[in-house]
Formats: sequence, C-alpha cells, structure tokens
Amino acid sequence: MIIPNIIRSCSMAAGNPLQKSWDLVPLQLKLVKPVPSDIVISRSQTPKNISILAKEIGLADNEVSQYGSKKAKIALSAIDRLRSRGNGAYVVVCGITPTPLGEGKSTTLLGLVQALAAHCQRNAIACMRQPSQGPTFGIKGGAAGGGYAQVIPMEDFNLHLTGDIHAVTAANNLLAAQLDTRMFHEATQRDKPLYERLVPLIKGERKFSKIQLRRLQRLCIEKTDPDSLTDEEISQFARLDINPETIMWDRVVDVNDRYLREIMVGLSPTEKGFYRRAHFAISVASEIMAVLALANNLDDMKQRLGRMVVAFNCRGGPITADDLGVTGALAVLLRDALEPNLMQSIEGTPVLVHAGPFANIAHGCSSIVADELALKLVGKEGFVCTEAGFGSDIGMEKFCNIKCRTSGLRPNAMVLVATVRALKMHGGGPPVTPGAPLNKQYTEENLDLIKKGLPNLEQHISNGQKFGMPVIVAINCFSTDSEAEHEMVREAAVKAGAVDAVVCSHWSKGGSGCLNLADAVIRACENSENFHLLYEDDMPLLDKLYTVAQNMYGAGRVELTPEAQKTLEKLTDAGFGALPVCMSKTQLSLTGDAKIKGAPKDFTLTVQNLYVSAGAGFVVAMCGEISKMPGLPTRPCIYDIDLNTETGEIEGLF
Repeated sequence: MIIPNIIRSCSMAAGNPLQKSWDLVPLQLKLVKPVPSDIVISRSQTPKNISILAKEIGLADNEVSQYGSKKAKIALSAIDRLRSRGNGAYVVVCGITPTPLGEGKSTTLLGLVQALAAHCQRNAIACMRQPSQGPTFGIKGGAAGGGYAQVIPMEDFNLHLTGDIHAVTAANNLLAAQLDTRMFHEATQRDKPLYERLVPLIKGERKFSKIQLRRLQRLCIEKTDPDSLTDEEISQFARLDINPETIMWDRVVDVNDRYLREIMVGLSPTEKGFYRRAHFAISVASEIMAVLALANNLDDMKQRLGRMVVAFNCRGGPITADDLGVTGALAVLLRDALEPNLMQSIEGTPVLVHAGPFANIAHGCSSIVADELALKLVGKEGFVCTEAGFGSDIGMEKFCNIKCRTSGLRPNAMVLVATVRALKMHGGGPPVTPGAPLNKQYTEENLDLIKKGLPNLEQHISNGQKFGMPVIVAINCFSTDSEAEHEMVREAAVKAGAVDAVVCSHWSKGGSGCLNLADAVIRACENSENFHLLYEDDMPLLDKLYTVAQNMYGAGRVELTPEAQKTLEKLTDAGFGALPVCMSKTQLSLTGDAKIKGAPKDFTLTVQNLYVSAGAGFVVAMCGEISKMPGLPTRPCIYDIDLNTETGEIEGLF
C-alpha cells in the first residue's frame, strides 16, 4: 500500500511524466427540453470542489490558491515544474464575421472541450478570456458560454472572478494619477526644489531609488550620488517636460459609461488652472490588460509595464511608465493577477480563465501563461483549445501575428464557428438588432440567402490557411435551421478547403453534441506542423498593414490619412517599426465599415491614425471609429439583474 503512494508522490514531484491521462471524473448532465435559461442550467449542476479538479489534472496543493470552493488561482511555478513535459495539441477557436448577437464561439469552445475530456477521455483544457462587466450589465450579457456548454458558476465567471480586472483598473489609474501629478509639480516648481523633493533628504542623506537610477542611465548620466549632479543634469533628471497634446494614457473603469468618453480634469481650484481634456476607456481596453495577457512571467510583465509609452515630451521623445517612476508599484498591484484562474465546465472539465483584452482595440486573446500552463498540464497527447475574439480577421489574425509571435507557440488547427443566421445576414438578410425579434428570413429556410453569404465563410477559411493551419468548420446549429441549410454550408466549407465541416448541437446536448467536431479536431491535429506567421518583424509598418488588409480582409489597398502618415513616420523613427501591427477595426464587417456585409474585394481600407502600445509590444492602427468606452442601451441588462436577499442568489444574469 505504501509503495504506490511513494510512486505517486515522486511522479508528481517530477512533473508526472508517466501519467498519460488524467483521473478526471466528469459531471453527469441531466438534459432538459426545452432547454432552460443559462442560469437555471448552471444552478442545476453541483460543481466539484476546485481542489478536487486541480488534483485530477495534476496540480500540486502548493500550486493552487483557492478563492472559495469553485475557483482558484494557479501558481506560475506549475509551468516550471512541468517544463520538461511535451506540449499538447494547440487549437484556436474563432468565428466568421458575426451578427451583433454573436454566433456561439465561447459555447462551441466549451462544447468541444467537454466532448474531448468528458466523452473522448482525452486530456483537454479550455482557455478563455475573463469577460468585462460592461457587456454583462449592458446588452450582450455574460460570456460563460450557454446552454449545456458553459462555465460554472456563471455568476462567478461573469462578475468579479478573482479581481484581476479590478487590479488592472487600479494599476492603470495609478499611472494616470502619477502622470497628471508629475505635470502639475513640474509646472509649479523650479528645478532645484523639484529635484530635492524627488530625491528627498532622509536622515541627512539623499539617495536615488532603483527606478531613478535607471532613469539616470537612460539619460547617460553616470552618477549615483545625488549631490554630485550639475545644475544641467538636475534639470534633465527632474523634468520630463511632457507635451500635454501627446498624452495617450486614459483612465479606465469596468462599466459602460458613455459620459466618460470625453471629460475635463484638473478643474478644482487646488490644481491652479492646470486642466486638460481627457478620456475614460473601459478597463479591458487598457494596455495593461494586453500586457497581462502577453507577459511570459513576472519579470517579463514588469519589463513590459516599464516600457509603456504614455506621452511624448516637447522634443518628441517617448515618456514611459518607468520615467514616471511607477513600474514597481504597477507590478505589485498586478503580481497575483498574472496567475491564471481555474474554473470548470458544466461537465466538470477544466477551464483556465485569464485576461480579457479587447479584440478590436488590443489582440483579443486569453493569456500566454494560461495557454502555456494548459499545454503542459494536458501533456503530449492532450488538447488545449483557446479562443480568439470575434472573427478570424480580427482575433485569429492577432492570435497568430501577435500572441504566437510573442510566445513562440505554434497552433495545430483552427476551429471556425459559423451559423446559418450569420451567413443569411451576409447574404443580404435584414439587419440583426439586439433586443429586437429576428426577421422571419432568419427563422425559415432560405437557401438563396445562405448561398449569397457563403463568400464570407470562404474568406475566413482562407484566413486560417494563410497561416498554414488546417481549418475545421463548426456549424453551430439553431433550432430554426434546416438540414438542407446545414448541408449547403457543410459542402461549401469543404469545397473552400476546410478539412471538415461538422454540425454541432452542444448548446442543447453538451459535449455529446460535439463528438463529431472532437473527432475532426483530433484527426486534423495529427501531423499538423505547417504553421507560419504572415509577415516578418523587419517588414516596414506600412507593408505590414497592407499584408494584413489584403490577406485577411480582401482589401485592394491601404490609405493613410495625413495624420496617420505623419505618426507612422514618427513611430518608425522612434524605433517601433519592428513591432507587429494590431488592426483596430469593427468586428461586424471584413471592411472598416460595419454596415458592409459579405466579403467585398479590392476595397480601400483607410487608416485614420496609429499609436504605439510599447509595453504590449504592438502598433495599433485605427481603421474606422472604434470607441474604447461603450455606452449603455436604452434598456440594459441591469433592469433584469437582482439579488434575492432571502436566498442570496443572483437573478437575471444570462
């Protein structure tokens, strides 16, 4: 009896290399028809204690920090412990150009992993972004999946989780506060008093902090004694000389608040007339969220935080978070936030939830560390399915060109989620409006509309092939679809080059409704080693913009406004030309205009302006009007959300 325990303990300490499959005990579903609401389904299932799930997938006790019994943070030391273990297959899940209602990408991701882990007995983990509270309280609702393919408890997933977004908010706003405060103090003090306050006399001695010594090095001042600086060096050190017109750093809050899109700050008499026009963004649009998602470890995160450019000085040089002295403080606020969060699907399969960068502002993918951890946990024979926001033109392109470029990980396959509803819209169907009933063209068989909308599907299949990935189309079926409609989509997908196209019914059946998709993914990942990036680092920024626009969107040319052309030259001269580009455009069209559906060809994509996210490591190209701060609709979800004070249960989430 003792010997097996010794072997088990030693195996765990060595990264468990001998264990090929987990001892995962799935949760049984009790399927009900008609399918109840998401929250009713979520509450009908009793989740495992998260410590049990952690043990089932090979985590050690000291790697798991529980937040109650249903969620936990996982220490990054688990990646180090499992470093010698081979990676599993890496699958990215994205969609065609969606309707405003979404096409069930998260639901399909979960259905696929439930099928792999709970039904096919494969080690499999779903990696997802943490949702913003903006859509949760706005009009879209939560993002935990839906029906019998969702993360539970959905309340925990959709609301605070473990506080990562709040940490990002606090860090972002600390940097904003320091930026404005530094400008105020420079404007109201002469060089010598300013310097003496920045390097105060403590117990009769002045001493530079670590971050101040780094600033001296950047200024090429090779001195460490504060009393030895000349007057010119004191001025150089103490004055950042920020140009207020170039400030790129917004304050953030994790709710939709349209009245914060443009504000005035510094109006109090205590600010002595130093006021300026400023903006708020939603928290997940913060560059710090992108940094969190792209960091490889704590040290990498800290370095990225220090490199973030918040403005330029009056001579045109970049001003960074490190120049403002705030890098270490930001890292302290974000230390725990860098650890991925472990939750579970409704069938008891593991889900890593981490980071949530906007897909049309930033790169729209969950974190690198979550994917790395998952790939080690599943082992060489397992599968990690990770989401990329919106359509393949946005989320998948950035997943490959930004996330995989940074991580060095190579995806084995792409799952493309398509719906009959979206294809009808792209075929000329009437507008799809959240909160309004669907036109009967979407609820009755209409093969002609689908046929006209198929070019959009074909473009997205082509997008995956451009990166060398086999593409599997997952047709997320709705109850109003017909078999003839499904068959038309399936045949067109295979003809366009997809290795398979599968009808999925995971919303109503859970993992059992995704078994054919799971089989297709398993087959596609065998001998799939042809992944490559779309462009090299040394390609000029303008050529990178054109390469993405032509290959991913079908554009014929890229046109820069005079302001964008000037900024591009400025960023190139400042040394940012080797960064990848992050296209900021509408998710509702392959073009920069949300009203244009289908798959137009040879159009002109206009880039209004560019800016650098130096910490995240990309240059953002603004293509069209993309708001960083959504607004609430006339009737937001808040009308339906309530707390039952007798039971303590949350009501109205979906």
